[in-house]
Amino acid sequence: MGWFYEKLLRPILFLQDPEKAHEYAVLSLRTLSRLTPICRLMERCNQRKSCAPISLFGLQFPNAVGLAAGMDKNALFWNAAGALGFGHVEIGTVTHLPQLGNPRPRIFRYPDQQAIINRLGFNNDGAEVIARRLDKTGSAKKRRIILGINIGKSRAVPLDGAASDYLDSFQLLADYADYITINISSPNTPELRKLQGEEFLPNLLAVLRGANIYRAQKLGVKPIPLLLKISPDLSFQEIDGILASVIDNKIDGIIATNTTMARPGTFSIVEEEGGLSGAPLHARSLEIINHIYRSTEGKLPIIGVGGIDGPETAARTIDAGATLIQIYTGMIYKGPLLAAKIARHERSRMNRSLASRVSELRAKTRVD
Repeated sequence: MGWFYEKLLRPILFLQDPEKAHEYAVLSLRTLSRLTPICRLMERCNQRKSCAPISLFGLQFPNAVGLAAGMDKNALFWNAAGALGFGHVEIGTVTHLPQLGNPRPRIFRYPDQQAIINRLGFNNDGAEVIARRLDKTGSAKKRRIILGINIGKSRAVPLDGAASDYLDSFQLLADYADYITINISSPNTPELRKLQGEEFLPNLLAVLRGANIYRAQKLGVKPIPLLLKISPDLSFQEIDGILASVIDNKIDGIIATNTTMARPGTFSIVEEEGGLSGAPLHARSLEIINHIYRSTEGKLPIIGVGGIDGPETAARTIDAGATLIQIYTGMIYKGPLLAAKIARHERSRMNRSLASRVSELRAKTRVD
């Protein structure tokens, strides 16, 4: 399937405008999600070969690989992600207010560098519409895949109203999420990244954590895991400040990282505005993941994102300190079954590691 996609299907898709190609992909996956027997058959096949369950945040993930936010902004096909081999899917970014995003064109491909620049600007249907859409999919208990919901600030809302805006989205969407991601790191909403600073972040996290606890007590359930998605363009000192707020407010994990405004290597001459994703982001993402892992002594769970395009980059991300990973740009270049390929490789790695530990233990036992 990888060869077919890269040699035959991708060249056809790449003749299209990038956003139009994205819309075709969403339509195809939405169709698949409605073909329940085919969807379930594909899911059983891919999950059987790649199932390596991971317990995190009180949730059972079928494998380590997730679909990053940005692909399914409006919860149109998320329930088909398991058919492609994903263990979890993150929809959004969802804002409280519906918004069109930035003017087109706003997605740009760079095939030689296996990269994308986007300046979409949180285009989505809004939290109320998406909540109604999710309500039609039935009980969370019947899901075969973990669903995360990524929430962001509405563009029309000023920074001093951000906490209330995120809270409105949380209250509308919490009943449908297995976890909630607080996105304060997209470069495509003006001033959004200022929310990562000490002027706004502690209050934002405290408001959402308080609402989460209140909801849990009211319904007699456990609080929903809250994750924070951060930028790759932060200094280590700035990251340490964020980690202090995360720990103080008992946030459950970090997603590292969002897209970058940096233009490394050959991108130094590229003038398109927006966030850069794909292979050029990978090295910086690894640095940040490893810094967080070491700074927190591995106690704060990390979902690694950035430049993961195959088993090797996935393994490097996990070895740097991530427990789970997410992909998106890599799938654009390597095809829809990339998740299944990575998950199978990670299962093999886990099995080899377990066999090695058992062998070492037996050898030690014989010596003793």
